Amino acid sequence: MRWAERLPVGFLGMVSTARSMALTSLPDPRRLLDTLAASGSRLVLLATGGGSMAISHLVSTPGASGVVLEAAVPYSRPAINDLLGGEQESYCSSRTARRLAMASWQRARRLDEAAGTAPHEAAARAVGAAITAGLRTTQPKRGEHRAIVAVQSLVATRVVEVVLEKEVRSRAEEETLAAALVLSEIAAACGVPDAAVEPPLRPGETLRREFVESPGAWRELFTGERAFVDAATVADGGAVPAAGGLIFPGAFDPLHEGHLLMARIAEEIAERPVAYEISVTNVDKPQLDYLEMRNRAGQFVDRTLWFSRAATFLEKLDVFPGNTFVMGADTFTRLADPRYYGGSAAAAGRAARKIAARARGLIVFGRARDGVFQDAGTLEVPKALRDVAYFVSQREFRHDISSTQLRRRLLAETDA
Repeated sequence: MRWAERLPVGFLGMVSTARSMALTSLPDPRRLLDTLAASGSRLVLLATGGGSMAISHLVSTPGASGVVLEAAVPYSRPAINDLLGGEQESYCSSRTARRLAMASWQRARRLDEAAGTAPHEAAARAVGAAITAGLRTTQPKRGEHRAIVAVQSLVATRVVEVVLEKEVRSRAEEETLAAALVLSEIAAACGVPDAAVEPPLRPGETLRREFVESPGAWRELFTGERAFVDAATVADGGAVPAAGGLIFPGAFDPLHEGHLLMARIAEEIAERPVAYEISVTNVDKPQLDYLEMRNRAGQFVDRTLWFSRAATFLEKLDVFPGNTFVMGADTFTRLADPRYYGGSAAAAGRAARKIAARARGLIVFGRARDGVFQDAGTLEVPKALRDVAYFVSQREFRHDISSTQLRRRLLAETDA
């Protein structure tokens, strides 16, 4: 007796249905892989459970090894946290999907470079794709059934989200739809629109897309050809940071009134206009994507904002020579914390002396922690740093809200 003859008829029907959906609803992998191979694209794909059928659909096709460098399923939250450098505020969101896609793009680039491809060519060939999804489970979900796919390349960031009508599809049907969405977005991102298959949607279901094609200067920032760029620059050239300026580095995620008040006070102290700086790279997290850069730059209308690749403060000294830097107490203490120098107290001491010698000055603000205001002037730091710092008192400045608190508040209002 064949193995199939021993299975219940209902199970055979499920297998047949799943196979039928896979054959009729997913893009032709042969067409997709052939075109990607011809263009030299190199793909890394991450699926956080839902949509992982796309991986098997690709890698089971002959020739996939010439295009797919790596594919993985970081199913648990700790696995996602490990990839993204910390806990996420929402695990099924555009931001998490885009961060995973960026991590995939960076991974594809590194793997291609390790195979001997020149760095700039590897950056141009790399494609990072990811999906986060909340699909049907054994118990009814309180939240929405949805899938978010992000694809990152040197040229653009693209993300698509669909909210599915609840309890009308089986898990297998939702999985097939999610996988089709992943493959179709990869095809579209890589210029293979005829290999894309729009997933069948029910009335009321729509695909919501966001797409940001990068200005040329931003691409050069990604490849490392530029160390910095004026956020408003869209072509070659652009301004250069002036020596002796006033720089306020930060993530500004989001920019809030506390930041603006710090900037105003710093301008009065330094008697110079402030310019803001956001590093697109991070020591232990994926770099910012183009959509994130566009959104953060949009907060600085009529204000100067620099994007840089200066992830550490020592790197910022090279980009902004002889500048005065604005910072909070947390950043100030990290300047000479051995934990940020491989645990070496000697390296931390050398860094502190270098910062003191090369920075024109440091304007340091205190901050509230667990309801207690931390006065910057009471911090234990090397004398070299204290000698070049101006400590803003609590009387001059106090603001108890943080960007993290604002993001969590906005997320709670969105989910309500």
